[in-house]
Amino acid sequence: MCLTCGHHIVKKLQSCSVRVMATVPNDLLLERLEHATDVSRDAGRQALEMFRRPHLLEVDEKGIQDRVSNADRRIELSIRDSLAARFPDDGFLGEEYGETDAAGSRGAGTWVVDPIDGTDCFIFGIPSWCISVAWMQNGRTELGVVFDPVHDEIFTAARGHGAFVNQTPIKAADATDFGAGLVAIGHSLRTDSDQTLAALHRLLSLGGMYHRCGSGALSLAWVAAGRLIGYYEPHMNSWDCLAGLLLVEEAGGWTNDFLDGDGLRTGNAALAAAPALIEQIKFISGIADNDPSTSGRPRSGSHTQEVAAG
Repeated sequence: MCLTCGHHIVKKLQSCSVRVMATVPNDLLLERLEHATDVSRDAGRQALEMFRRPHLLEVDEKGIQDRVSNADRRIELSIRDSLAARFPDDGFLGEEYGETDAAGSRGAGTWVVDPIDGTDCFIFGIPSWCISVAWMQNGRTELGVVFDPVHDEIFTAARGHGAFVNQTPIKAADATDFGAGLVAIGHSLRTDSDQTLAALHRLLSLGGMYHRCGSGALSLAWVAAGRLIGYYEPHMNSWDCLAGLLLVEEAGGWTNDFLDGDGLRTGNAALAAAPALIEQIKFISGIADNDPSTSGRPRSGSHTQEVAAG
């Protein structure tokens, strides 16, 4: 049996001390985490097979720089069907086929899924994409799974139980300034390019350097693991980032309140950072007007979420 399957991950979580009192009963939460982990691995195996056989891909244009493949559609249906069979009262919101059951109107919860985050990378043979699965209840993300099949890394988090990659606990970086690492910057044509260019300018002015891998979910997982020290994108969709944002929170990092307003359905800005870089990431996003390098050391991070305008 794979050492990183859902059963072993749940056993690991159960053996860890709970840092935050969770509002969702542990058995309900960890049952879903176990199944989400197994479903993500199965989806990843399917996706990896198609990634390695690009002649099987059929690609449609949804818009400018917005593509979808038959792999995206096939895998979303596979994930949706598997989750529905196990948790029939849960709602579902996916990138390709939208939502079912008014996204959990029966109150059990809602799965939010991107079957392949980083579709362009997937289509063009670049090994930088992942499967992203989150589950939320009562307006709050409670678990997240980000699986990178190419490198066989599965990032998991359940609220109050910490964040892990392949069962190993992870934590956000200890960086205290942008010179200490890389900040991922995302962009889509849903927003004005001037907004992203302004963020890049502010980042560089603080001695930082940007990184872009083509997958926002994977970048957020890397922030949680301390490989990146921050992330900013002017607009993301919920299926791209809910799992990754929870990973960052549970790894001790900071994120904005992405679900503010109707972030679940219409998207929002997404920010994440090492705990000592809260003011800096706000500054490069334009939320904060004052350059933190001229106003003393930023306050230390916490799990308190703050609102970012979309």
